[in-house]
Amino acid sequence: VQLQAYGGGLVQAGGFLRLSCAASGRTFRTLDMGWFRQAPGKEREFVAVIRRSGLITNYADSVKGRFTISRDNAKNTVYLQMSSLKPEDTAVYYCAADEDYSSTYYREVSYDYWGQGTLVTVSS
Repeated sequence: VQLQAYGGGLVQAGGFLRLSCAASGRTFRTLDMGWFRQAPGKEREFVAVIRRSGLITNYADSVKGRFTISRDNAKNTVYLQMSSLKPEDTAVYYCAADEDYSSTYYREVSYDYWGQGTLVTVSS
C-alpha cells in the first residue's frame, strides 16, 4: 500500500485546513485509516481513526470537536478536516493504514503502512 498525504500549509489560529491522503496498491475499503502527528521535539501521537466501514471514528481528546475524519472509498482517499486550529496543532501530519482492525488504533505499531507526512503550521 502506498499512501500520499497532502494539503498541509500555513494557517492562522482559528482557521481551518483539510488534509487528504490518497491510497493505492490495495483495496482501500479493507483498510482502517488513521492520522497521527508529530510536533517539533515531541513524539508522534494519535489524532484520529476511521474504520474501513466509514461508520466508526475515534479521536484524541486534544482534537475532539475540532477535527473530523472521513473517507471516500470510491476515491481511495481519507480526509482530516481541521477547524479552530491552535498553534499547538502545528506538526507534521501522517496518514497510516491498518489491515487488521486493531483494537489499539491509537498506537503507531498497529499500523502497517505510512505516508510521508505533510506539514501544518498554525501561527498565533
